[in-house]
Amino acid sequence: MAGRLFLRGFSRATLHQLRSSGAGRPLHRAVTTERGIPTDDEQATGLERRALQALKQGKDPYSILKPKSYAGTKEDPHIVPCIGNKRLVGCLCEEDNTAIVWFWLHEGDAQRCPSCGSHYKLVHHELPK
Repeated sequence: MAGRLFLRGFSRATLHQLRSSGAGRPLHRAVTTERGIPTDDEQATGLERRALQALKQGKDPYSILKPKSYAGTKEDPHIVPCIGNKRLVGCLCEEDNTAIVWFWLHEGDAQRCPSCGSHYKLVHHELPK
């Protein structure tokens, strides 16, 4: 019982002192500063920051954006980025097909899918540093 009275009296006296000294005013949050809410560029860090900086320069190093559509002909083949000299490619020959045709795509000229005949070309791609 004495403990409760002591705490109640202590808390009232402390609050009175804080209010009279001006320290009892609510703290302002960082988002309510003069500059306002930070933008994505200002608060991004690490990989997200590098990706945003690359997108500002017109680059897409991590293939974030939707790829450009290609006709798949010999003159306009589907572009497949790769960091090596060959890559395994899966082709859905028809839109509603459930079977995937897998084949190896090598560096050089455009190659055809063995099932549907769409052309694919391997293009060397550098990873960002």
